[in-house]
Amino acid sequence: MKEFRFKRVLLFISVIQLPILSFAEDGGAIDTGNTAWMLMSTALVMLMTPAGLALFYGGLTQSKSVLNTVGMSYVAYLIGSLVWVIIGYSLAFSPGNEFIGGLNYLLLNGISVTDIVDGANIPKLLDVAFQGTFAAIALAIVSGSVIERIRFSTWMWFSMLWIIVVYAPICHWVWGSEGFLHGDLDFAGGTVIHINAGVSGLILALLVGRRVNLHEERRPSSIKFMILGSALLWFGWFGFNGGSAYGANASAANALLVTNVAACAGGIVWLLIEMLIIKKPTLIGVASGAISGLVCITPAAGFVGVPGALILGAVGSVIGYLGVVKLKEYFGHDDTLDAFGMHGLVGIAGALLTGLLANPAIDPLSAGVFYGNPGQFFIQLKSVTATILYSGVGTFIVYKVAAYFTKGGRITEDMELEGMDIGYHGEQHMAIEKEMLSG
Repeated sequence: MKEFRFKRVLLFISVIQLPILSFAEDGGAIDTGNTAWMLMSTALVMLMTPAGLALFYGGLTQSKSVLNTVGMSYVAYLIGSLVWVIIGYSLAFSPGNEFIGGLNYLLLNGISVTDIVDGANIPKLLDVAFQGTFAAIALAIVSGSVIERIRFSTWMWFSMLWIIVVYAPICHWVWGSEGFLHGDLDFAGGTVIHINAGVSGLILALLVGRRVNLHEERRPSSIKFMILGSALLWFGWFGFNGGSAYGANASAANALLVTNVAACAGGIVWLLIEMLIIKKPTLIGVASGAISGLVCITPAAGFVGVPGALILGAVGSVIGYLGVVKLKEYFGHDDTLDAFGMHGLVGIAGALLTGLLANPAIDPLSAGVFYGNPGQFFIQLKSVTATILYSGVGTFIVYKVAAYFTKGGRITEDMELEGMDIGYHGEQHMAIEKEMLSG
């Protein structure tokens, strides 16, 4: 009898909790399948910054500054995540005007644990977390342009201000419901992330200046780490693009497939270019090609099929190669790890090609020039132009403010020659590794 009563009590508790667990304030049911996929996607994108990009950038830089380089990506994730939940998400997605959101969601005020995202039926807090990983990696990409010579304190100030002044407004323009670039086809961040970060990186590199003895031979600290980092980025990109479907659905499946196809095409094309021009296919080249393919497919992942992905991957690789090898050689700017060459230029190509290749068979609401909608290309061009102009001006202002608070943004020449790891952080990665192996 007691056992029967106990079961009835448990049943009663379960019933009264059902509305809390299964429904949002507006009565919409949470879709557990979509939620599970978005939880996984958020975790995948998180992996891209403090692990994937940190290893990719760290492996490419000189041994004497590798820890500093890794630290810039790591700290970018920390600062980007905090600024995002404090004010960034509000400026990007709360009601405002066509240029900027309001402060309705400051410190996530006004967002309940039971609120859901319309259409996707996932918790709104999950959307905050997912979008926060995007903001963090966009910021970390910028760091690649100025490693080995910018003050760490300047980078921290720059990181805080850049999310607020540059990233959040552009995010609102493209992905906010009121944004004036709302018609732009940017499935997962070609404009918001790659063009934005690439242009910011170039402006920052020009402001900080070129490295000392730039034309001396500089060897990467670890090609193995760089390859591992590129693989982690590739892995995380499935959440980056697939998660941008906001559901466990056909669009996510297509995005995952075309993401992989574009990366493979990009890697092979870069390999063939090197075999043709320098007669030596390099692993750095293969990984760079794969990343270029991933960047180029990002805005189009929800709008093209496999044929479009092959084109985007191949074109992205060619543009990336020209940006990394030829453009820097011609202009002489010091974009250290090619944030502009590999993200900015390839992001521009991907955004514009999306306006040509968007296929209504993949997304019935989106069509490019080749499918009877010539106006879409001009929408893409408007978005690209606005992003370049605002990102460039915004980055200039943010850097000047950050440099003012840190008494100049650049380290001394002596410290640069000694290396950031010992001179600035008092650490040395080879010594640490030897200690770990001997211990």
